[in-house]
Amino acid sequence: MDDDDFEAALSALPEGYSERIYQGRRYGVSFRRSDDGRRSNLFARDLAGTDIVSFNLYRLGSGGASLKPCEMSVEKVREFVLGFRSSGSDD
Repeated sequence: MDDDDFEAALSALPEGYSERIYQGRRYGVSFRRSDDGRRSNLFARDLAGTDIVSFNLYRLGSGGASLKPCEMSVEKVREFVLGFRSSGSDD
């Protein structure tokens, strides 16, 4: 998956709580960016099930980024961020 696509999808996320649809299921998503923009974190929970998605993203001084999923694969995080859409209730 393309890092540019992931970054674009992540930058389009509103801060705070929203609800999103991923693979036909509604997720509650909490997304925060630090004041200096160097750290972002996301926690999402399937509102009708047990699935969660959680990660921290750190901006490095070199201009790169370090994605740190919480007890799940990088692929799961990327697929979630690239694959979800607005539920329509928060826009």
